[in-house]
Amino acid sequence: MEAFVSLFQSYNILGAFLVNIELTLWSALFAAVLGVILVMMRIAPVSSLRAVSGAYVELFKNMPLTIIMVFMVLGVFAQLKLSFSDTFSVNFFWLAVVGLSLYTAAFVCESLRSGINTVPLGQAEAARALGMNFMQSATQIILPQAVRGSVAPLGNTLIALLKNSTVAAAASVATETSSLMSEMIEYRPDVIIQIFLIFAFGYVIMIIPIGLLTTYLSNKLAVRR
Repeated sequence: MEAFVSLFQSYNILGAFLVNIELTLWSALFAAVLGVILVMMRIAPVSSLRAVSGAYVELFKNMPLTIIMVFMVLGVFAQLKLSFSDTFSVNFFWLAVVGLSLYTAAFVCESLRSGINTVPLGQAEAARALGMNFMQSATQIILPQAVRGSVAPLGNTLIALLKNSTVAAAASVATETSSLMSEMIEYRPDVIIQIFLIFAFGYVIMIIPIGLLTTYLSNKLAVRR
């Protein structure tokens, strides 16, 4: 017990978890917006939009997240000179958010598309019969039902995003959990088991409520056929 107390006194562990939570929330917001745009393109009647959306999804689904994070630092920041802030930590925080958002948006798109597949084809046909155009039928009829049908996969995507936020260390975010854990192991190898338990249980504590809430909402919002 003394080892746990000394670690919490010596390191800002709660602050590191807070950074990962902030990374997750901002990335989830941007990924949700981009994911909706992508899924709209994916089901659009214009073939070129479907091709672009499909290519984006396949590219980012199959690309390792670490490579994206390294590209944000060495490519976007170092070569393209794109900077979000003059403050070092803030700048790399937002670079990590962009990388996580671009990566996660592909999975949000696929999650929503799985929900769209649960919407009966007759819904879209009825919308066209009423004189609705594509945008009207998609935003007012198809997507609302698709979101209700894709709560579970979206919840799994959020959980994956929370765990993926640890890869932000590759984007030079030095205050998040994986960076802090590496530092703690380097300077306190005598309590390596306690260090592992702190971070393992920390993520369990964060992930379990998301899983429970996702299950509840999935059952609550399920479309009854």
